[in-house]
Amino acid sequence: MLNRRRFLSNSVVLAATTSAGSSLFAGLALAQEKTVDVAELMKPQELPDMTMGNADAKVTVVEYMSMTCSHCAHFAETTLPTIKEKYIDTGKVYYVLREFPLDPLAAAAFMLARKAPGGKYFEVVDYLLKTQADWAFVPDPVAGLRNAAKQFGFSPATFDATLSDQKLLDGINAIRERGSKSFGVDATPTFFINGVKTPGALTVEQMSAKVDALL
Repeated sequence: MLNRRRFLSNSVVLAATTSAGSSLFAGLALAQEKTVDVAELMKPQELPDMTMGNADAKVTVVEYMSMTCSHCAHFAETTLPTIKEKYIDTGKVYYVLREFPLDPLAAAAFMLARKAPGGKYFEVVDYLLKTQADWAFVPDPVAGLRNAAKQFGFSPATFDATLSDQKLLDGINAIRERGSKSFGVDATPTFFINGVKTPGALTVEQMSAKVDALL
């Protein structure tokens, strides 16, 4: 189980190094693309996929991301809203978000999103990415997460219960491990656009060009 003291100490150290690590990942944005088997990529995960859009869309975008990755937050703020409006909401793109936590704190944030009252997974993800500075890079990240979770109806008891859910944590870690071992994910964010691996926080123009070429 997540030991709160160990979780806190690990989270502080790892969250502090995430920004530097993410900068390295950003340098890989133009790395050589490769294609993975789409049928294999889309097989059921340990936990249900979190998705938006039409499952029968011509283009499927799978994003592996970490909640403590500043580049993931940048993509979510500057690119995803336009892509959602232009492609996801219009039925042209099926979007799948998969957890790839870079540290225990990111895993905890994903756990909260998975357990959010009312099934508000994407709302929690969006909020936590927008408020990263308030919980991911602070002296007491657990307190920061606790305060954020209150916005979505978590009580102290349900917050603690969520972060003690070993089965949920194992499921998130299994998604991360499969992404790494089966599809070569080693950076966040990493996208698979109809199976083509594309690492890096793509701009609206970059992602639009890739999607348009497949429509």
